[in-house]
Amino acid sequence: MASGWAHDGAVQDQIDATVNSAVERARSRLTVGDSLEFCEECDAEIPERRRHAIPGVRLCIACQSEFENHDKANSMYNRSGSKDSQLR
Repeated sequence: MASGWAHDGAVQDQIDATVNSAVERARSRLTVGDSLEFCEECDAEIPERRRHAIPGVRLCIACQSEFENHDKANSMYNRSGSKDSQLR
């Protein structure tokens, strides 16, 4: 139910683009390769159980938590632009 200059389905297109962007972002974060024995940020030892549970792990729990908290603070921004700018 788009109005103005927007074509039918423009709102759904924006929703789809936002979801696809989030999926691509999540895929880009997947770890690959061998797990590190020591954290690449702080050089702390990564416990063996963590290395086996998360293949390709590169950060200790403390650094991973800090990374995720920083990422959450920045994830509220819609990188695709505002809905209004997309519909015009």
